[in-house]
Amino acid sequence: MKTAPISEELFQRAQQFIPGGVNSPVRAFRAVGGNPRFIKSAKGAYLFDEDGNRYMEFINSWGPMILGHASEIVQEAVQQAIPASLSFGAPTRKEIEIAELIIEMVPSIEKVRMVNSGTEATMSAIRVARGYTGRDKIIKFEGCYHGHGDSFLIAAGSGAITLGVPDSPGVTKGTANDTLTAPFNNLQAVQTLAEANKGNIAAIILEPVPGNMGLVIPDLEFLQGLRELCTKEGIVLIFDEVMTGFRLAPGGAQELFGVTPDMTTLGKIIGGGMPVGAYGGKKEIMDFVAPAGPVYQAGTLSGNPIAMAAGMAMLQYLKNNPQVYTQLEEATTHMVDGMKQNLEQLGLNYTINHVGSMFTLFFTDQQVHDFETAKTSDTAMFGRYFNEMLQRGMYLAPSQYESLFVSTSITPDLVEEYIKANLEALKALQG
Repeated sequence: MKTAPISEELFQRAQQFIPGGVNSPVRAFRAVGGNPRFIKSAKGAYLFDEDGNRYMEFINSWGPMILGHASEIVQEAVQQAIPASLSFGAPTRKEIEIAELIIEMVPSIEKVRMVNSGTEATMSAIRVARGYTGRDKIIKFEGCYHGHGDSFLIAAGSGAITLGVPDSPGVTKGTANDTLTAPFNNLQAVQTLAEANKGNIAAIILEPVPGNMGLVIPDLEFLQGLRELCTKEGIVLIFDEVMTGFRLAPGGAQELFGVTPDMTTLGKIIGGGMPVGAYGGKKEIMDFVAPAGPVYQAGTLSGNPIAMAAGMAMLQYLKNNPQVYTQLEEATTHMVDGMKQNLEQLGLNYTINHVGSMFTLFFTDQQVHDFETAKTSDTAMFGRYFNEMLQRGMYLAPSQYESLFVSTSITPDLVEEYIKANLEALKALQG
């Protein structure tokens, strides 16, 4: 693996013009030491940086590259759409077609509104839930991350944890007062909050499979209990499936676990790599959105024709090729099993959480089932592990508190290559 003088030079230059030198904080590599690699191109399972290094990677643009980078299926759709213009600011046929496909695939969605990011989707869903119920408060879960909307930066996960700032300055006390937090997988805590704020809670929002405190597996009884509580109390149950939608199953985590929310937020895969988000749900709730109803939300580039073309190609492929999910499960399971053998062979403390094509290695001897147990991880060891893997050409998320994602480009041979690099990196930690 070459050194990275060009990336170092670019990072120094970037810091003069971009806060922290990056446009998304986790990319800064602060949690793992060193400076970020600047990426020049990607294809299939690999990233290529400005210094000519090649990395087998498991971020996949934080999830959407489920078919690997520069998928011909998506690229062809984008190339066909480009000559018609990059943006109209007016309705198109493709918006209807992708809406119909999303509604067909996702159990909870009867109507859907396209937006431009996952953050925009979750912010909008909360506003609609408040407008629909006439209530102000929401419940979220410690360590779940729903983007950088003010309501969500209370005990947030992902970049907020990585930077050591779980509550962001700039969030008003009033906003914080309307956001109640509970431990993930703790139904009793949610029931207590609901009882103490009876008639005042508009929504409960959660990642059904959290990926932003590292991957955490939900207890089925927890998800079912939330569904029953929300039905009983007239609370809108929102699943944030920006990461898990179309990745864990064609219908997302709600299909996998058999629990149907009232609203769902989506992103990542539905753009095929383009900036896209969406929120949808029951017809009676979504009809509160303008111009059908009084809750205002708008975006000039929402439903962008190029993004819709990319997303349509991706979703149609996943719908017509369900074997993709079997392939991803098999590859990920093989990787996780190999890692476990390596860790046990070396006598290292660990927990690996794994659902479908998502997984996280935690350096802790505790089972990780919520934010507090995730924080028992040895983040210093993770930082050393990250850099050892990077030196061996494996590009992981530069934070303990992130899920990794496997794409269909990870062939059986590449799985074996990854397991070998994992063993070498773990041995280096002990050396």
